[in-house]
Amino acid sequence: MQRFSIHPVDPQPRLLRQAASILSGGGVIAMPTDACYVLACHLDDKPAVERMRAIRALDDRHLLTLVCPDLSALAVYAQVDNRQYRFLREWTPGPYTFILNATKEVPRRLWHPSRKTIGLRVPAAPVVLGLLAELGEPVIATTLVLPGDSDALHEADEIVTRLRGRIELVIDSGGQGFEPTTVIDMTGEEPMIQRLGRGPVDGMTAAMTR
Repeated sequence: MQRFSIHPVDPQPRLLRQAASILSGGGVIAMPTDACYVLACHLDDKPAVERMRAIRALDDRHLLTLVCPDLSALAVYAQVDNRQYRFLREWTPGPYTFILNATKEVPRRLWHPSRKTIGLRVPAAPVVLGLLAELGEPVIATTLVLPGDSDALHEADEIVTRLRGRIELVIDSGGQGFEPTTVIDMTGEEPMIQRLGRGPVDGMTAAMTR
């Protein structure tokens, strides 16, 4: 396992390139976001996705999240109308995960098996955005909560200790919060807050009805 110390505001391009190479090569990494640490891997790497699920003891009904640099890839992976797009534009980037109806471009193994939905996230985190820019495409991620734990891991030292030999890289950008994202389900008539997390929701109800 490697450990990169990357500046949280001004990430070093050389280390971001190396991290992107690890992802492209089939690696699973732990990276900090604007909410908590997540596990992440390449979008099209089925073995890496299965490793992430095994680390967290998740079955195929647990929705993984597509982490994107902005909304430009939205139409490729999710089905949204104009009203939904305006809502997403208002609340991204930030510590939110949006559940959306998936398009056929999303690998079937990433859909919720009964709903054909995908989680989508646009973080406000320079390290993640820099890594996505180097990689040139979104990644698949899941909150780094290990089986038996109630909170996400939030210190690089503990992640290294507990996941040594199971992932390829830990990105250390200082201590992180352990609160996950706020989750908003946008597959129905109106957006519904499914989980309250780090992202504030003041004003969100009004935005939903516009």
